[in-house]
Amino acid sequence: MKKITFISLLWVCFTGCQTKPYEGITIATAANMQFAMQALTKAFKQKFKIDCRVVVGSSGKLTAQIKEGAPYQVLVSADMKYPQTLYKAGLSSAPKTYAWGKLVLWTQKPDLKLHLGTLTQQGIRHLAIANPKTAPYGAAAVAVLKQQGVYDQIKPKLVYGESIAQTNQFIISQTADVGFTAKAVVLSPRLKNKGKWIDIAPTLYPPIAQGIAVILPKGKQHKVEVQRNLENAKAFEKFLFTPAAQHILQQYGYTTRSLVK
Repeated sequence: MKKITFISLLWVCFTGCQTKPYEGITIATAANMQFAMQALTKAFKQKFKIDCRVVVGSSGKLTAQIKEGAPYQVLVSADMKYPQTLYKAGLSSAPKTYAWGKLVLWTQKPDLKLHLGTLTQQGIRHLAIANPKTAPYGAAAVAVLKQQGVYDQIKPKLVYGESIAQTNQFIISQTADVGFTAKAVVLSPRLKNKGKWIDIAPTLYPPIAQGIAVILPKGKQHKVEVQRNLENAKAFEKFLFTPAAQHILQQYGYTTRSLVK
């Protein structure tokens, strides 16, 4: 098994490094939502005049940081498992599904025939996926390979990104010949014209139901600050289910409640 490792900083300590408490909200965001979140927070700020900080990482890593006391007010996950973990631990509100994600196969090599059937060929030496232990889209990619009956054959070719964000870096830099990523990535304004991609049939992997949870305040925060953070976080959660926000999610390839019959 090939493994690429790196040192990354997913969150910073905001206490002790500023003279005035941050009056906005800090949103821990799964990497597949990185680009959609830029559009969502912009629209949210325009409507409610509330600033947003976004910290991007794998859902599993972000959840671990919240358990350790990271100063986040909202978790926007790539699945429902991690928000449910926080809820059961008494650290968050009950999670809600805000969208369903889609998986694609992506390459930067114009001459590469992009098809699941070509992944076993010798010409493809490295296949990038997000770490299936902490990234739901990585788990979905493994499910596809196993459903196709090629996982054991392809396993030696796999290179693992800590999140979809690092997986994308492997694909863009051509460290990997091809890789699985979120459809929201290839539809983003920044990356939509880079390389080529194909949809993966949703019947090949479990539904990627993505959840949002409001992190419950704790620690020695001032009561006024606690109440403000909680109200702002709940406002963002509510906003995510408005027609405006759901339209943004649809533009990035997500299925939303309004599209579910």
